Amino acid sequence: MPYNDKPKGDAPDFVYTIYIAAKVETVWDGLINNAVTKKYWGRHNKSDWKVGSKWEHTRTDGSNIVDIHGEVLEVDPPQKLVVTWNGPEGNKNREPTPSIVTYELVALGPDTKLTVTHSKLNKDSAMHNGVTQGWQAVLSNLKTTLETGKPLSSEQWG
Repeated sequence: MPYNDKPKGDAPDFVYTIYIAAKVETVWDGLINNAVTKKYWGRHNKSDWKVGSKWEHTRTDGSNIVDIHGEVLEVDPPQKLVVTWNGPEGNKNREPTPSIVTYELVALGPDTKLTVTHSKLNKDSAMHNGVTQGWQAVLSNLKTTLETGKPLSSEQWG
């Protein structure tokens, strides 16, 4: 079944927009390049980034633990990436059905508007709580990393 036809969660979509002083290609690379994601997220986003492929959000602490995984649903570099999002079996963030994350990038001259929409969430679930409290920190850290070359202090943003 196409991803648009999957049952909708009972929580409203989480939408967050941020403006980054970096070219759209640089921001795109920041979402998928393991060297960059390690800096601001402490994780690798592993995939070949082709429609239908698996992707994994893997810890970079040497444990290689997969915290989140899913399937690549849509790829249009450097404007749009859509993936399913779910915790692995046994993970507290595991949901009965995966949620959907859409990254939309718009070039604004030398800058980029990045909108992340996390949809099909279940209200008050561990995933919903993590998403609504986590995306702001992750995306602010992405912005800081791309603009300054270094992430925010981990003691401050968690």
